[in-house]
Amino acid sequence: MDGHQIWMQECAKINFEAAPKRYKEGTRTSEDAARQLQCDVSNIAKSIVFEGQDVAIIVITSGSNRVDRKKKLKKILGYKPGQASPEYVLESTGYAVGGVPPFGHLKETIKIIDEDLFKYDLIWGAGGTADTVFPITPEDLKEICKAEVRNVKQ
Repeated sequence: MDGHQIWMQECAKINFEAAPKRYKEGTRTSEDAARQLQCDVSNIAKSIVFEGQDVAIIVITSGSNRVDRKKKLKKILGYKPGQASPEYVLESTGYAVGGVPPFGHLKETIKIIDEDLFKYDLIWGAGGTADTVFPITPEDLKEICKAEVRNVKQ
């Protein structure tokens, strides 16, 4: 079973009716996804994984932003989270780098959403693989993730 099938099962568990799109050309990066969707890269909700003290930290940020781990995340969390290796990402979320969805992780995670995503009516997140994306409103994303909305960009 691939990451997308796993993610769809996780969506069913929370009664989220995903409307994913799959692109054989791939959606591994925010730029790839925006090109496939013909939208601005800012409409892409990329999930960045950091090593937390007890669990993984998932920062869901606008595709055009970089996360300020050293100052802003440190202030939010009370410590500076570590950079996550591809192995850590897979182990802590159940998904490979490039396909990490904003929710539906196989282990507990802490989620923080970039406030900039709320500038848009519709955003696109990864659907469990590096070739799938799905649409969602920022409000629905916040509710499903039970996440804090914060300023995390550099």
